[in-house]
Amino acid sequence: MSPARGGGPRLEPLRLPELAVGLPGDLGPRAQPEALEFADLHVDVLDVAGGAVRECRLRGVRAREARWRSARWRDVEVADLDVPVVSGAGTDWAGVRLERSRLGSAELYDATWRSVELVDCRLGYVNLRGADLADVVLRGCSVEELDLAGASAARVALPGCRVGALDVQGARLADVDLRGVRLSALAGVGSLRGAVVDPDQLLLLAPLLAADLGLEVREGLEGGGLGGAGGDGS
Repeated sequence: MSPARGGGPRLEPLRLPELAVGLPGDLGPRAQPEALEFADLHVDVLDVAGGAVRECRLRGVRAREARWRSARWRDVEVADLDVPVVSGAGTDWAGVRLERSRLGSAELYDATWRSVELVDCRLGYVNLRGADLADVVLRGCSVEELDLAGASAARVALPGCRVGALDVQGARLADVDLRGVRLSALAGVGSLRGAVVDPDQLLLLAPLLAADLGLEVREGLEGGGLGGAGGDGS
């Protein structure tokens, strides 16, 4: 897929150092795990609220709930994460790759994402209201509802994704590439300035665009048209 006009997402390569084995005790509110690998970890609550996770890998981690509020994630690789409920308002992600993971309801409003990639993930309701996103890719993901209302998004792409409902009301978009996204519902069509769509999507958006502009679409009168009034020429 070619990048959006003006340049697509620019993802920084994720390079991790040699990692030591991470233990459940290394995680907790305000914890600061660094250069650790957490594998096949099953916990009731994955809590790093207010902490910082740096140069870590998480794989096969399962939890009933994740508490990430105001946590910082720096150069983190996550695979096969399964969490039904995520409380992560105000999180700050930079250099994060999340793949083959399942998140249910993810409250991530007012987050900051820089160089973030989600690959082959299954996501429920993703609340990124008021978030600041730059250089973000969702690739091959299924999202039931993606809420970007009031967000600022630059150089964002969603190749091969299916999105049940997208809300961009009041969002500020720049080089946001929606081409190829299978989209079922859209709120905030008037805030799509700065997005790139394909011709098929434009046809589907036409009724929404007309409604936003206050246009009423009716079948033309017989013999009428924009070229002039009808008549028998006499």
